[in-house]
Amino acid sequence: MTLTAEEQALKQEFIRARGYWRPWTEGLLRLDPEFLATYARYGGYPAETGPLSRKMCELIYVALDGSATHLFRSGLALHMQLALEQGATAQEIVDVLRLATAQGLDGCNLGIGLLAEELALAGGDADQAPLSREQTALRDAYVALFGDWPDFCELWLRADPGYFAVMLDLLTVGDKAGGLDERSRCLISLALNGCFTALNPHGLRLQIRRALRLGIDRREILQVLQMTAHLGVHACSIGVPVLMDAIDPAAGKSAAVG
Repeated sequence: MTLTAEEQALKQEFIRARGYWRPWTEGLLRLDPEFLATYARYGGYPAETGPLSRKMCELIYVALDGSATHLFRSGLALHMQLALEQGATAQEIVDVLRLATAQGLDGCNLGIGLLAEELALAGGDADQAPLSREQTALRDAYVALFGDWPDFCELWLRADPGYFAVMLDLLTVGDKAGGLDERSRCLISLALNGCFTALNPHGLRLQIRRALRLGIDRREILQVLQMTAHLGVHACSIGVPVLMDAIDPAAGKSAAVG
């Protein structure tokens, strides 16, 4: 179908604000252009008003779409391509995926705290023995890198020093040429902890604290938080092409989910 002048203008404004056009946006343009225009303003607001670079925004979307809590492949492919177009290196994208891999620790870190609480309620004695030389070295290495010592670190270090050591290795893989800097890693981790698909209030507070300590501006933190909400539109990304297929199967078969 030929677009009206108003539809064409809306399409161009969406592409300007969001940087892409997909089958679901085409479907919404036909079904509910008012909602599409509203989403374009909402989705584009952080990038237009916030201080983060376009590249950083795309890397955040790579983290959110690639997270095991979301695994939105078409969005991941789109935002990887956009990140590369904005000058991201392959190593930066690998670093993003590494941080998303470390997100798997969130359940462990929550669980070790709950286990300690339940053992205490059951009358078990907490381990208060002095740390060994090896344990002290591991603690000092963590604090030197991250500047704080969360409760879950103390618990893991005492419960299973070997696991703490490999966990620390995972979190502190050395900087690679062309990879993310410390500020960028913090912002990516903040997004992973703040996204509603894996909301981790304790981890989110920890990353906000680290961001402030690194001198990251309040407006940068706010922009990351705003961006985490955008994954909600994937209900439309998946749902609208399915609806279009139900309305017109012949037309829907030619449109891939976007």
